[in-house]
Amino acid sequence: MSESRDQNRIQPVDPEHASGAVRRLFAEIRTKFALVPNLFRVLANAPAALEGLMGLSAALARGALDEKIREQLALAIAESNLCAYCLSGHTAMAAKIGLSRVEIDDAIRASAADARTDAILKLARSIVVQRGELSDADLAHARAVGLSDGEIVETVANVALNIFENYMSHVARVPIDFPQIESRETSGEGGESNGQR
Repeated sequence: MSESRDQNRIQPVDPEHASGAVRRLFAEIRTKFALVPNLFRVLANAPAALEGLMGLSAALARGALDEKIREQLALAIAESNLCAYCLSGHTAMAAKIGLSRVEIDDAIRASAADARTDAILKLARSIVVQRGELSDADLAHARAVGLSDGEIVETVANVALNIFENYMSHVARVPIDFPQIESRETSGEGGESNGQR
C-alpha cells in the first residue's frame, strides 16, 4: 500500500480565513518567517497547541542558549528524528541568522567546532536517541566542558520543543515549504534535494 508523503493528513488553517487568537499568532509568525509555514498552519487547528509552541520558543529565546545554538540544536534534533520538514525549515533559518554551510552540516551531525556547543549538541542527540535515559557519563561530559545545570535543563527544553515540531510534522505529513533537505538517514548520505515538495 502506497502512502502519500506530500499531502497533509491534518488540514491546515488558511491564514486568510483565520480569526481571533489564530489571526494574532499568524501575524507574529509572519514577522519571523515572512509567511505562515505549513507546520504552523496545521498546529492552528488547536490554537492552544500553537500558542504553547510559540510561548515555549519565546521563553527559550530569553534563556542562556543563544539563537545560533538553538538553531544548531533544532538541526541535530530534526536529523535524529528523521524529520525532513524541520530539517529543511531550520536549515533555512540557520542560514538566515548567519550560520555557515559547514556549521549547518556539522550541526546536522550533532557536531560543532566549539567544544561547548559540541557538548550541547551531543547531549541533545543522546536525549533523543536514549529517550531521556542519560548515563552518568553523558552528564559528566556535558559538565566537563562547563555546562551549568541551567544550560542542561534548557537543552532538555529545546529537545522537547523540537520533538513537538518533528512529531507534528510526521503525524500530519506536512508538505515542505522551504528548500528541501533530506535527512542523512533517508537520503543515504545527507545531501540536499533539488526542488520543493
